[in-house]
Amino acid sequence: MVVLGIVLLIVGLLVSSLSVLVWVGAVLIVVGLVLNLVPIGGSRRRVF
Repeated sequence: MVVLGIVLLIVGLLVSSLSVLVWVGAVLIVVGLVLNLVPIGGSRRRVF
């Protein structure tokens, strides 16, 4: 999810100047990092 967010952010900024892609990319990066760092279900085990 983070990788997809970075790709959309790069495409939105450099290739096509669509602000929608920049917003979607930024939201995907934030959501991906939150889901990766916050333990869901009380589990401390991480699988990267």
